[in-house]
Amino acid sequence: MPQSDVTAAGRHFSALVAASAVAALWLPLGQHEFLVSHWMKVGTFAAPVLLLVSAASNSSRPRLSDPRFASILLLVAYIAHQFEEHWIDVLGNQYAFHGYVNALVRGAIGSDDLSVAPLTPMSIFVINTSLVWLVGVIAILRARTHWFPVFTMAAIALVNGATHIIGSIVTFAYNPGLLTSVLLFLPLPIGFYRKVLGENPALKWPVIASLIWAALAHVLMVGGMLAANLFGVIPEPVYFVALVVWSLLPLGLFRRVYKNDAA
Repeated sequence: MPQSDVTAAGRHFSALVAASAVAALWLPLGQHEFLVSHWMKVGTFAAPVLLLVSAASNSSRPRLSDPRFASILLLVAYIAHQFEEHWIDVLGNQYAFHGYVNALVRGAIGSDDLSVAPLTPMSIFVINTSLVWLVGVIAILRARTHWFPVFTMAAIALVNGATHIIGSIVTFAYNPGLLTSVLLFLPLPIGFYRKVLGENPALKWPVIASLIWAALAHVLMVGGMLAANLFGVIPEPVYFVALVVWSLLPLGLFRRVYKNDAA
């Protein structure tokens, strides 16, 4: 079998495995209730496996400008961030981000009603498994032939980290996810972008587009949450479908942009 056929078969097999993993997350196969409550724990224990696979599959020294290595590193960094946000934060609080965001919303609308909680456990689950895990897996799978999904993985981390840092400056207080935002979400994406643009400045526009995609992802994330669960304008499942569609969008953008032949 020609080498090109072997490579294509490997890519198809990897895509099938990834699609099966996503289906296992989202299809109601008896595990759904468990995953909605414990998805972040699954991610935490998957992170070392991702690093091991990356180390085993790299024949040369890993470099941040290597798109596949960068994709894996960014996804692992985001999993560490999810640990701080949604499992145990720096102050030792468990599942703190859920209550933190809902308290912010109640404060913004001037309500003391604890039933006002637009960020639901199901919303948290879908947001993180689509805009993070799905985007990260796509970036890893497409890294050798399509750079834009890798850029979006870097962008979603950078923009999310910026929201945590800006929020902390505005409130002059810690928020769940702040530490990993400072330690991981600023240096890794910025370092990746600098390495890539240093080697190929022609990739400037896809990088800018990825940042716009990530900023709009956060608008969709927050706006959809409020529209569905605070104002009741749209059903929550419609919000979830929109998140998944937005996560898949990078697959169809800048498909001809590669490191060595970008125009």
